[in-house]
Amino acid sequence: MAETLKKGSRVTGAARDKLAADLKKQYDSGASIRALAESTGRSYGFVHRMLSESGVTLRGRGGATRGKKATSA
Repeated sequence: MAETLKKGSRVTGAARDKLAADLKKQYDSGASIRALAESTGRSYGFVHRMLSESGVTLRGRGGATRGKKATSA
């Protein structure tokens, strides 16, 4: 996938559809947007936009949250 795309080149038509499908499949398999951006040589924003355009339900942010502290029993 990444080998056929030159960095910064415009992706249109069938190539864009194929890239969107590949990104969707990898994201649904658990890959992060940042990992996908790095593997394709594209920006985080580009990958995020491609996923949104292909109808993916984006996951929430990971890591610690600021909710109530769990009480240890």
